[in-house]
Amino acid sequence: MDKDRQLALQVAKEIVVKFIEVQRISPANFNDHFAPIYQEILRTLTAGQAARPGGDD
Repeated sequence: MDKDRQLALQVAKEIVVKFIEVQRISPANFNDHFAPIYQEILRTLTAGQAARPGGDD
């Protein structure tokens, strides 16, 4: 797993866990929320790298 995917996975997990803690989502619908959050974080990370000079390291 590359660095960006690992980071996105960690951040998405932390966000979803926090949402569960504050009861914004329930553990029962974890699957409904995790994938879209992960995809958005990954998209944001990769878009940020493409905008930087030399960002494809």
